[in-house]
Order: sequence, then C-alpha cells, then structure tokens
Amino acid sequence: MELNQLRILVVDDNIPAAEMLQQLLAETGVGRVFITNDGREAQEFLDADPDLVNMIICDWRMPRMTGLELLQQVRMAYPEMPFMMVTGNADSNSIEAARDFGVSAYIAKPYSLPDLRTKLDALAMQL
Repeated sequence: MELNQLRILVVDDNIPAAEMLQQLLAETGVGRVFITNDGREAQEFLDADPDLVNMIICDWRMPRMTGLELLQQVRMAYPEMPFMMVTGNADSNSIEAARDFGVSAYIAKPYSLPDLRTKLDALAMQL
C-alpha cells in the first residue's frame, strides 16, 4: 500500500507529541491521521468505525489504558491491523512484552523522520 493511502490512528495523551507525530506523518505523505488521547478513546474510535483506519501508532505510557493494554484489545478484535508502539521504554523487557502481545513495530523516543519512514514503509507493505 502506498503511504498516501494510509489512514493512521495516533494514540497519545501528550497532545504536543501527538501533533508533532501528525506533522511528521504528513511530511512522509500519509493520507489521513486521526488523534485520540488515550487507549480507551482509541478503542471507542475503532469500535465506532473499524474501517476508518488501517494502522495504529500508539504511545506506551498513558492514563486509563496503556498502549500495551490497547495492543491486547486490538489484537483480539483486529488481529491483522498494523500496530506501532512509540515509547521511551527501550529496554529488552519492554520490547519483549510488546512483541509477545503482537506489536508490529517498535520505535523508541526520540526518533527521527527517517526512522519513522522506514517503519511506516515496512508496515505499509504488509497491507
């Protein structure tokens, strides 16, 4: 799938970080980006119209529902949806936990636009 066909849900409780990611995604040519502020809001967004997005980029640490908890829910309801975890948790235990729950890609903060683009390209090829 081409990047301009991607419809990505960004999930992050840090609004400036979510908006920055939205801007970076626009610079890469991503078609549409939606933002929710936590995992529960993201789950409600997906439940309302699961065909609206074809990829999720989610922060790990959020109140109400963490990124890992959202990943678990997404894997049960939408097992094929690409899910990229964005986090400052770059230790091996965190990476293994995300992998065990089926994360599609993992990118550690701070990340660069080329790093983000490489991950997006790999995930878009799966669609």
